[in-house]
Amino acid sequence: MGLGKWIGGIVGWMAGGPLGALAGYAIGKMLEGNNENEDYKTNTYDSTSYGQRNSFLFSLLVMASYIIKADGKVMHSEMEFVRQFLRINFGEAAVNEGNQILLNLFEQRKQMDARNPSAFKNAIYECGAQIKVYMNYEQRLQLLSFLVQIAQSDGNVCNEETEALKEIASAIGLSMEEVDSMLNLGGQTLKEAYKVLEIDENATDEDIKKAYRKLALKHHPDKVATLGEDIKMAAEEKFRQINNAKEIIFKARGIK
Repeated sequence: MGLGKWIGGIVGWMAGGPLGALAGYAIGKMLEGNNENEDYKTNTYDSTSYGQRNSFLFSLLVMASYIIKADGKVMHSEMEFVRQFLRINFGEAAVNEGNQILLNLFEQRKQMDARNPSAFKNAIYECGAQIKVYMNYEQRLQLLSFLVQIAQSDGNVCNEETEALKEIASAIGLSMEEVDSMLNLGGQTLKEAYKVLEIDENATDEDIKKAYRKLALKHHPDKVATLGEDIKMAAEEKFRQINNAKEIIFKARGIK
């Protein structure tokens, strides 16, 4: 994925708002001293779905930069998770470019916060508002899912990371219950399963069935198919974990 394709991916809805401003900085820094200008000139943006995919990717990187630095540290495991995500979902060529964009975003945060300690956080909120307008609900859920996985990649989600996830969720129009649901995906306890289904342990069997149907509908992998087959596969894994949580509850209650 060359620089021209990265830039092509932000020509659409991203370009006019705060995401575009951060993209202009992060990608512009990559272009400084880069001798592959022909790549920029020859790669053109001519696909709506490709543009959605790249816009989703850059939105992920922007929000990931906020999650990774939430506790003031850049953990190797979190960076490696992002690199592996890029490798699997967008190809080997995207790894170095995505990694460099993240580093540039860290530098931009440092510069912004030196002038105003809340500057980058405010920019994240503004980016979230833009994402809320232009990205559909199911895509935003998948974005949050990836951010939760980044936070979990070092084996521990600290309070600062949880708070950052909830700030992003609020900014992109998602609920705190949806954050808790995704933080508990993959858990094997009954308590975790209830959180996944976003329902109280005292709920009736019928309420549990309704909660599962609602969750299954909004997390269905087909809802993010336009972002690419690999993103859909990630959504399918999330869907399997939701089903697993349902089975844990159904077994405990004897629900058929």
